[in-house]
Amino acid sequence: MATYLDFENRIKQLDDDIISAKIKGDEDAVKILQKELEKETKKTYKNLSDYQKLQLARHPDRPYALDYVRALLRDYHEIHGDRAFRDDPAIVCFVGYMADEKVVVIGEQKGRGTKYKLKRNFGMPNPEGYRKALRVAKMAEKFNLPILFLVDTPGAYPGIGAEERGQSEAIARNLLELSRLHTPTVSIVIGEGGSGGALAVGVSDKLAMMRYSVFSVISPEGCAAILWNDPSKQEQATKAMKITAEDLKELGLIDDIIDEPIKGAHRDKLAAAKALGDYFLNQIKELKQLSDEERMQKRYEKLTGIGAYNEN
Repeated sequence: MATYLDFENRIKQLDDDIISAKIKGDEDAVKILQKELEKETKKTYKNLSDYQKLQLARHPDRPYALDYVRALLRDYHEIHGDRAFRDDPAIVCFVGYMADEKVVVIGEQKGRGTKYKLKRNFGMPNPEGYRKALRVAKMAEKFNLPILFLVDTPGAYPGIGAEERGQSEAIARNLLELSRLHTPTVSIVIGEGGSGGALAVGVSDKLAMMRYSVFSVISPEGCAAILWNDPSKQEQATKAMKITAEDLKELGLIDDIIDEPIKGAHRDKLAAAKALGDYFLNQIKELKQLSDEERMQKRYEKLTGIGAYNEN
């Protein structure tokens, strides 16, 4: 059953009316209602606030990393474990074919439903997850396979055990090693990109965001709690933090925005997967035209240019 957000109430009503008309066999009413639904959907999604985009990024029906893997890859095999402690289910790694390109996909997986949310730790990786991601990235480098990173986490897991096993070191190690990886890499924020937990798989030649995803140094609730001692001011914090794809593209912190289906990725997962897959393959094609030295130099310039500003 589809989940509707507060600002989608009119869309829900039209969806319900279409179902009722189909049950009654009233084809004329169905056609009229579908046109009205299309018009209402365009109107709703054309005027979204930053907070509404945050809600979409966290939508329970939004496609997760495994949804994209299943939609885009063929002959794929999952790779497990960091070879040091255990396999972290919050990070998933696959090798397979996307179209005719052999690729490696490394993603953060939140899990759908209570059972799988617990299994995936709500998409919050432990240090062994980041070490698994780095191990697989190094394997891809060895065989010269392009890498697709799928970013979707509220943040790295802050538990005592994670800290004891070196959470900060694992994230820092990934930032260093991924920045100098000798294979084409593309990172895409598919939902929520939270703090260092997102950065640990977000260092790449190209960084893009799905249109209704967010990327931030802290959650809006955390920001509101720190600045105003009131987590309920999350809507105000969301607007102030500039965490949407449009804001980050304007600030030069990401390279591209990937358009989602007009009704959002959560309503049309296959169309969203196609848009993401086409973007990745096009970027890999362009990156492969560069020599390794040229690609590494461009990556270096991009990463060192983040946060640069000019005084006029």
